[in-house]
Amino acid sequence: LKAGGSVSQKAERLMKTKGKKLEDLDRKLFAKGKAPARSEAEAAERQAACEAVALLECKVAAMAGLLAPTVQATRAQVEKKATSTYEEFAADMQDQREDELRQAAGAAGGAGAGAMAGEDEEEEDDDKDIIYNPLKLPVGWDGKPIPYWLYKLHGLNQEFKCEICGDFSYFGRRAFEKHFKEARHQHGMRCLGIPNNKVFAEITKIDDA
Repeated sequence: LKAGGSVSQKAERLMKTKGKKLEDLDRKLFAKGKAPARSEAEAAERQAACEAVALLECKVAAMAGLLAPTVQATRAQVEKKATSTYEEFAADMQDQREDELRQAAGAAGGAGAGAMAGEDEEEEDDDKDIIYNPLKLPVGWDGKPIPYWLYKLHGLNQEFKCEICGDFSYFGRRAFEKHFKEARHQHGMRCLGIPNNKVFAEITKIDDA
């Protein structure tokens, strides 16, 4: 049935359904597209449309699950680059160029040179795996914790919780302001039946919304 209107209008619509079968109800009482089918053909058509939509949703969910690791890795890489300075970015590019040259030299230098380069890379990887991070700072572009001054500069020490997002925590003012336009917050607002517009910006409590 329709859900809009005042309390008295809702009660009036409800009373009109008393003692009646579903097919005998006035079609004006139903929300748009929710009225009972007038014939078996219309019912079959609606069922086919629902099955098609369900199949598409299943395919989208499966594709999203397959792409989830790639999306998360891409997002982490973008966040690392966004928090790096020009000097750090230039050093990263230089390291990449050196890695490419080292790989090319290893491929051309024969199996012996390749084995030695592999041992050197393994030793470097072992050294990089040992990271001292007592403050639990976010990881930067080079796989190491970002400087503490940069951590404070971006306000990543500030935690913002959003009850509409299921008590999800956002660190930093930038991430907090950005999340109002993201899918998680939009889904929470849709579940509450509230439009996600500027009127409800900065609101994170369900009672306030």
